[in-house]
Amino acid sequence: MARTPERPCSRRTTPLTEHDTYLFRQGTHGRLYDKLGANPSERDGETGTCFRVWAPNAKRVAVIGDFNAWSGRTDPMTARDDGSGIWEAFLPGVGHGRTYKFRIESAAGDYAVDKADPYARAAECPPRTASLVWDGRYSWRDQEWMRSRHEANAPAAPISIYEVHLGSWRRSPEQANRSLTYRELAVALPAYVRELGFTHVELLPVMEHPFYGSWGYQCTGYFAASARHGTPEDLKFLIDEMHGHGIGVILDWVPSHFPGDEHGLAYFDGTHLYEHADRRQGFHPEWNSWIFNYGRHEVRAFLTSSALYWLDEFHGDGLRVDAVASMLYLDYGRKEGEWLPNEYGGHENIEAIEFLRQLNTAVFRDHPDTQTIAEESTAWPSVSRPAATGGLGFGMKWNMGWMNDTLRYFGLDPVHRKHHHNSITFSIWYAFHENFVLPLSHDEVVYGKGSLLRRMPGDDWQKFANLRLLLGYMWTHPGKKLLFMGSEFGQWDEWNHDSSLDWHLLERPAHQGVSRWVGDLNRLLRDRAALHECDFESRGFDWVDASDSEQGVLSYLRRGANGDLLLVICNGTPVPRHNYRVGVPKRGHWRELLNSDAPIYGGSGQGNIGGVEAAPIAAHGRYQSLSITLPPLACLVLEPEQSAP
Repeated sequence: MARTPERPCSRRTTPLTEHDTYLFRQGTHGRLYDKLGANPSERDGETGTCFRVWAPNAKRVAVIGDFNAWSGRTDPMTARDDGSGIWEAFLPGVGHGRTYKFRIESAAGDYAVDKADPYARAAECPPRTASLVWDGRYSWRDQEWMRSRHEANAPAAPISIYEVHLGSWRRSPEQANRSLTYRELAVALPAYVRELGFTHVELLPVMEHPFYGSWGYQCTGYFAASARHGTPEDLKFLIDEMHGHGIGVILDWVPSHFPGDEHGLAYFDGTHLYEHADRRQGFHPEWNSWIFNYGRHEVRAFLTSSALYWLDEFHGDGLRVDAVASMLYLDYGRKEGEWLPNEYGGHENIEAIEFLRQLNTAVFRDHPDTQTIAEESTAWPSVSRPAATGGLGFGMKWNMGWMNDTLRYFGLDPVHRKHHHNSITFSIWYAFHENFVLPLSHDEVVYGKGSLLRRMPGDDWQKFANLRLLLGYMWTHPGKKLLFMGSEFGQWDEWNHDSSLDWHLLERPAHQGVSRWVGDLNRLLRDRAALHECDFESRGFDWVDASDSEQGVLSYLRRGANGDLLLVICNGTPVPRHNYRVGVPKRGHWRELLNSDAPIYGGSGQGNIGGVEAAPIAAHGRYQSLSITLPPLACLVLEPEQSAP
């Protein structure tokens, strides 16, 4: 059968050296995507593709594809004689866009299977499962962003993240409600995100996955962008457009588990190669998926190479690492007798801990201007502290405690909030133990929980006021911000991955008000150093009064590194408070910068007519104070005029 490439390949050579196999077997190779998988190349004057796959327990491996009628006898692979367990074959004439798999027969002779390539750079669109030889080229235009992105990703930078599921952000109702392509998204999404003032987007996993309802968290293609939205180059174009609009791109990445689909990683060569053989170590009962064997060096190299691939090749500005807690604890989601302790009798996964440290060390070594963010839901210490000092090495960690306490408080009828005041103040006790991101993520608006707006108590007016108050409290609390799509305009319905957000709601004034409020919060976050410079330092926050539970009021100061100062007051009740006295550290006029009860946001219009003059009346341990009108269910932000820029 003739093998004519669909277009000329780049003729890059991909030698697998003795040093490569040494690093692979040591678990420290970070660029395996240029060594294993399908790499178009040239050999003896012929262009074609060099195929390599790790299958140490196979008796026979062959490349099958559309170029040989999917025959397992036409193109056998040869096992290398270096003990690496890698099989290889060079197929002349096989080029860009050809579909293929590996037919693997186990050494025991009782297992034969067609596997997709774990290192494939592209895959067929599900439900098809073959890999694609890929030699796509892309000319990046984001040089200016890449030169300066260390400033956008720095711990002291204003970081406000818009979390997006690409398949349901917006759809095409004219074409059977289909999802938009990467290039269609590149037209609408960057401009929308910039208009609202978010600094970053976080994309739910864009890696290939067989079951759409997993939202990408059951991944089979650790190097392949999902074909549901286009080609790898189309995704690069979307990221490039984001960077052109000054927006960073954080990619969700899932090294914690993988699905058991036959074409995937599970039982790859007739043995449990990527996962543990013992289900007490290797299987997630809650998620019905397999757990990586982090003690196997080659698996660690595979995962590290995947992480670096998305930063190297796709210019990702960070990785949000999913389900870190499930990696750290051997008994995660298990009952007594369903798990095995470590060698010391404990429940910590020692191999996973070492892998995470290795991963973060590699990322920050090669890409010090990016971030890694852990979704870690327990009190594991030093998640966002350097690996060299005993931490896990992440740059940041989701603050799940803040999220749970805050949503519990805001879900209460205001008449009961005074009995749960501690829920809204407790987070400051540990706010600086880690580099926290405050997440109101997709997980909070699914599984019957309802949207953020619908979870708020009261009538419709109070629901919107409560939502604006929640967002104001979040944006002024220490920590970086993350908000899932739809919450920025008050989506009523719970998120459904099979349909678009309800964009028609933005025709209504109340929803327009929430959107305008989020935009103004983002602009203030960017403009005022007091709201971002010291997010991870205790000097960036002072209580004015954390104890006024009876009236449901919180007041606190945010400080920048150079003395910038803001006063925040939150009224958690629908009762306006007139002549409410707040102690302040500076005399003079305090300008009202933001008021969530302003009519432009859908509020009742109560406030302080632009500002308040401090009086020499002692309050809250300070010699000066303000007499404030606190609107109902509202957040106020004030600034002393002498510190205004």
